[in-house]
Amino acid sequence: MRDLAGSHRGWTPRLAQESRLRQLEEMLAQRRGEADDIDTEIERAVLLNALDRRQDAQQAFIDILRKAPTNFSALNEFGTLLTNMGAIDAACRVYSEAITHHPQNPMGHVNLANLLLRANKHREARGYYETVLGIDPDYAPAHQGLGAVLADLGDRAGAAHHFRKGFRDHAISTLPYRGATPPVTLLQLVSSGGGNIPTAAFLDDRSFLTSVIVTDHLDPSAPLPPHQLIFNAIGDADLCEPALQAAARLIARTAAPVINDPLAVMKTGRIENARRLGNLPGVIAPRTAAMARGILAGPDGASALASRQFGFPLLLRSPGYHTGRNFIRVETAAELSAAAAGLPGDELVVIEYLDARGKDGNARKYRVMMIGGRIHPLHLAISRQWKVHYFTSDMADQPDHRLEEAAFLGDMPAALGGKAIAALEHISDALGLDYAGIDFGIGADGDVLLFEANATMVIASPDPDPRWAYRRPAIDGVLEAVVAMIMRKRAVVA
Repeated sequence: MRDLAGSHRGWTPRLAQESRLRQLEEMLAQRRGEADDIDTEIERAVLLNALDRRQDAQQAFIDILRKAPTNFSALNEFGTLLTNMGAIDAACRVYSEAITHHPQNPMGHVNLANLLLRANKHREARGYYETVLGIDPDYAPAHQGLGAVLADLGDRAGAAHHFRKGFRDHAISTLPYRGATPPVTLLQLVSSGGGNIPTAAFLDDRSFLTSVIVTDHLDPSAPLPPHQLIFNAIGDADLCEPALQAAARLIARTAAPVINDPLAVMKTGRIENARRLGNLPGVIAPRTAAMARGILAGPDGASALASRQFGFPLLLRSPGYHTGRNFIRVETAAELSAAAAGLPGDELVVIEYLDARGKDGNARKYRVMMIGGRIHPLHLAISRQWKVHYFTSDMADQPDHRLEEAAFLGDMPAALGGKAIAALEHISDALGLDYAGIDFGIGADGDVLLFEANATMVIASPDPDPRWAYRRPAIDGVLEAVVAMIMRKRAVVA
């Protein structure tokens, strides 16, 4: 392990922070007990967090709030610290306290709303964002958050309106850096409307100084922050085409290495994937087409599907949603109209149903990650339901399912067979992405039944429950591979 105590010597920003912390502590020692100590104490607590002394910072905020329980700055900064530590429920309580005592301060409302949005509590989040806009109609963070709520709810036009207001002149933000050594400077490109790769698990703020750029609202004349490489986190080709096009234009302005070329990501839409990846040896991809929701919900929907060679059961999904949202199976023609009418969006994606059930009747969905051209096993979810997601599967309750997943994670080639491994390698080569994932089943003949292949795959660490101990080495290995890939890319720069 590197010597963090001495490795930052000579790095000016770190030395300046430590010098200021010493100065603040001397001031507090000299003025102990004076009324104006609170601002100094808050600054000290914020600096402790910036220097990666989070436990010390937490205790400092607790001490401050014992003396000044309604101080907005202390409550707000403490909420931010708790959020970054993953103590979300506690952060919500602190932000709620800030709102109670400072109802006209928009920041507390927005910070609480952002956490509610993360928890998919759209109605509650929307209420707080709208409250803020009643206080300050031009408050950019509230427009950004309300746009995200509306995008998740399928109101793309409403979302676009608020995104324009929220990101105008605010398309670039630089995240805090807490490292003890000079950072790797990185541009993270994102789309305003979602469809982005979750990067918090591997873009550690003790290694990377990250500037986030919302590409679809960036002024083309705006200077780019200093950077050693670019991580294009825009991953959903079906949802994010304008943002990907803007990302491609941005990349043309710099010679820095790029992770996930936007032009390659643009080729990974569901329909395009089904067409090109279904032609690979050992890959069975579902017939996939986009159709107007009005046609599918109308009296001629079933015949329109039959003319495209779709039978029942089939799958319908609204573009741009993940984790199973707005994604349904339609068993018969009689169910089609009501099913289509109940989904958001003017256009729906129709997908042939691939039966991924094993001999035991359970459906299986494997996920592998493609990192820097290498394939890594991530998880296997087994469920009685056709729509398989790890968080809704039967894994927690079935020891035999966990044993099967452990075998997959421990020896992927043995678990899948040579035909499937070769097919996955063909898919990886065809996608040409530095970071991506594949969700799939295994057919009776050992073929890969392709469900999804793109960059938006989440690498989620398991909770501390000892039942998941067998998963951690594989997940940690994938995260280490991502960081190593980023560092290799960065190392190209002279």
